[in-house]
Amino acid sequence: MKTYRIGVIGLGQRIAHVLAAMAEVGWSLDLAGYADPMPIGLPILDEAGIAPGRAFADEKALLAAGPFDLVMIGSPNHLHLTHLLAAFEAGWPIFAEKPIVRTEAESCELARRLARGGVPPLHIGLVMRSMPIVREVIARVDGGQLGQVVSIDATEHLPPEHGGYLARNWRRRQDWGGSYLLDKVCHDFDIFGRLAGARAERVASFGGRRIFTPERAEARRTYDDGSEAFLMSDPGWAGSNDAFQSDMDVTDHQVALVEYQNGVRLAFHSNTLTGLQERRWYIAGTEATLLADLVRNKLMIRSPLDRVKPERIDFGNRTGDNHNGADQAMALDLLASLEGRAAFPVTAHDSLEAGLTVMAIDRAMDERRMVECAPMWAAYDAARKG
Repeated sequence: MKTYRIGVIGLGQRIAHVLAAMAEVGWSLDLAGYADPMPIGLPILDEAGIAPGRAFADEKALLAAGPFDLVMIGSPNHLHLTHLLAAFEAGWPIFAEKPIVRTEAESCELARRLARGGVPPLHIGLVMRSMPIVREVIARVDGGQLGQVVSIDATEHLPPEHGGYLARNWRRRQDWGGSYLLDKVCHDFDIFGRLAGARAERVASFGGRRIFTPERAEARRTYDDGSEAFLMSDPGWAGSNDAFQSDMDVTDHQVALVEYQNGVRLAFHSNTLTGLQERRWYIAGTEATLLADLVRNKLMIRSPLDRVKPERIDFGNRTGDNHNGADQAMALDLLASLEGRAAFPVTAHDSLEAGLTVMAIDRAMDERRMVECAPMWAAYDAARKG
């Protein structure tokens, strides 16, 4: 098997987990080095038995030490565009964590750069595209089993340790991560657009902070067995010690409504402190209804005119991070793409459009109005044409 020489820009926790998954599924890795002034992912690599290679001063020094078979970008979101543009010039295949970029302006700038050509293969870590249960959902919709998709109801409700991590991690700040929805659920909106088969036409949203606030600093901090509820994970780069008294400025709960250009309607609800964790998609079509439980990794489907029990599939393989084997599946997809055996399941433009949809939702929330998306798509399409 070929050994892949890899350079990492931004050795954070997430990219370290991706590297660990690559090693787990059989990649032969030569991690030549990394550029990161605070490589929080080092302990994760050590646990996976992966030598981190040389520490470079910055991304320019690392890229000058090529050639690489793959450049991996795991830096905070506000650095993605800078690091992508630098990696484009170097010319080696790229894997970059989601979201691909952080703002509408960055999205159009990247689209213009892609339009000019000369860009190496680019793979974006929208890991849910590789999840077996998600592939099954897409296959059922594409195969016509649901008939026409009419409406979608979806949720993402987090347990205390996950919500508390986001309130302490760099993702708590818009200038580093963008919005809560952009960083946390651009995955889902990528899939929703794929299932709807159209772009968002108009959106509305309401959200804010009512959970992780200084006013709730005296809130209960332990589980009923006495264990700590909000400090279970290392907050990483630029982390805060207190979920309730950090400088967080993103939402900790949010709802959104989306009407797609073909008339499909979506309702989405997310909350970062819940006693009943849930990531669920309820997809109602003219011929059947499908319920995907992405936490328990189970799918259920039945026609509205059937009285028999629903068809049920239990995908098993539940993991503590609720990716349920998706990291390993994505690692195999990435290897297949680099070897020329199959296309990677998500494109850069898929990622850009998912991000822009979420950005429109956040703009609707911030401006307290319904946002018509046509001007945004017109600007993006013009950028795609260069």
